[in-house]
Amino acid sequence: MTSEIIMAKSTTRTNSLASIPGTVVLIGAGKMGGALLDGWLSRKLSPKKVVVIEPTPSKPIKALARRGVRINPKGSIGKVAAMVLAVKPQTAPDALPSLATLANPKTVVVSIMAGRTLGFLSTYFPDGAIVRAMPNTPAAIGRGITVAVGNRRVTAPTRKLAHSLLAATGSVEWADNESLMDAVTAVSGSGPAYVFLLAEAMAQAGIAAGLSPALAEKLARETVAGSGELLHRSDLPAATLRQNVTSPGGTTAAALAVLMGRDGVEPLMTKAVAAATKRGKELAG
Repeated sequence: MTSEIIMAKSTTRTNSLASIPGTVVLIGAGKMGGALLDGWLSRKLSPKKVVVIEPTPSKPIKALARRGVRINPKGSIGKVAAMVLAVKPQTAPDALPSLATLANPKTVVVSIMAGRTLGFLSTYFPDGAIVRAMPNTPAAIGRGITVAVGNRRVTAPTRKLAHSLLAATGSVEWADNESLMDAVTAVSGSGPAYVFLLAEAMAQAGIAAGLSPALAEKLARETVAGSGELLHRSDLPAATLRQNVTSPGGTTAAALAVLMGRDGVEPLMTKAVAAATKRGKELAG
């Protein structure tokens, strides 16, 4: 079997987390960790089952204490069913040795740290079921996509638990080979930046064509956002949607002749993703 992404989509509207037997420990409650936490609570995970370890919790995170979320508790936190690592990857070597003591042999360890491999994580959790995952920033609005890969200790039940936790912010796919994660990072992890750059470039092109900066930005922003939503809702391939907008000999066709030329978007995107993939491998060591 060739290495591939195994389609296993899930959305924020499926699978309640109410039945998790034990505590879920979130290590790091920044933007991505906070998005996961919001998703868990919206999917019926009891706040009393959540522990957050965060040196500098934000006001919204602190406010969750009133609902029962335990933030930086001093005493016992009970049986840990899952531990989600959402700290910056460069801080991991200092943070993980003490945090690993919170886990037990049945704890599922889920890492969303970019570049940190299953091998690296197994140094701190040698007997654990470990899942490495790469989410992206649309997770903040429940429209993210995450790709995950597990080590050999991940069983069907532990994978189901990890999937449910990750699906709190959008779709989840599973890879059968960890070597794909650098390409995943290059396409979906970094991908939102490419889309935002497209909106920037469209706005600048509009200004160059004579539009006011405010109108050019508005047109570019709404066009990218609306087109993305259409793509999300439609079952048609992106190529078909593009063709549906394009009349032979019309204005769109004239623009696409440039964008789809030898030095157009596709070869540039191929080079960009290759560069990001290469950099991901370098960062992972």
